[in-house]
Amino acid sequence: MIPAVEPGAHDSHSNPGGSDISNPSLDIGPPGCAVLVVGCGNLLRGDDGVGPVLVRHLWERGVPAGARLVDGGTAGMDVAFQMRGAERVVIIDASATGATPGTIYRVPGEELADLPPLQGLHTHSFRWDHAIAFAHWALADACPSDITVFLIEAGGVELGADLSEPVLAAMEQVIDVLERDFLGPLRPPGGDDISVQFTDDGYLRLDASLAASRFPSDAVAAMVRGDDLWLFPLRGPRSGGLLLKQRNPAGDRSLLIREVLADRLVTGVHRAFWDDAQQALRIPLESAR
Repeated sequence: MIPAVEPGAHDSHSNPGGSDISNPSLDIGPPGCAVLVVGCGNLLRGDDGVGPVLVRHLWERGVPAGARLVDGGTAGMDVAFQMRGAERVVIIDASATGATPGTIYRVPGEELADLPPLQGLHTHSFRWDHAIAFAHWALADACPSDITVFLIEAGGVELGADLSEPVLAAMEQVIDVLERDFLGPLRPPGGDDISVQFTDDGYLRLDASLAASRFPSDAVAAMVRGDDLWLFPLRGPRSGGLLLKQRNPAGDRSLLIREVLADRLVTGVHRAFWDDAQQALRIPLESAR
């Protein structure tokens, strides 16, 4: 029989080497975050999958530090535990109220306080109200209080169908709100004094702050107009264009720009400007410094 050891007491039998090694307590819960975005719904049933599809679009655009994305269509009841430690939670799901497809509802926070009890809960029909009610039950006082729900009225929910045009348009509107009110504030500011570097081997270097704030998806379109090089952010690699590659652990990025510049020989550090009207980075090619 193994003798009992009082908590904190030295146990010479536990370590023949003689040194006392303590086991720190482990916290296996999800890490906290500033914003948690959860997309609920069935990805295989047309407009019912708008939540998970929206999460995938956000992922392609780039996830800022402090944000987490969760596909609630496959995570099931794990969504509730993902909420632990989140300062703000946003849930997106489809609705079926009989309204015009693409209608957007933003559920006020005070209406989330008294949800119906968990009834008929199943991992294959896990909806936004289930997620919140289960989180209240499972997390108790640790359940986030700042929860926002966006519902998009579905049209067709046939098996294997794509999102309908009205629901796609509504999804883009919700994405714009999420970027403006939730994700945008987490992105580092671009700053007014911007500079980039052209290397001798045909690469363009962007520092981590500029890349994260202006090109969060790491995909860009590049073109020369007159004496300026323009970089346009794309939504993700599926949009084509060029990829910003990770250059170092600090997050600086590099872009192979040699073919875009064609016969122009451009090297050194250049000033750059963010053009709000074009939503692009403009780099005068004659402004080396």
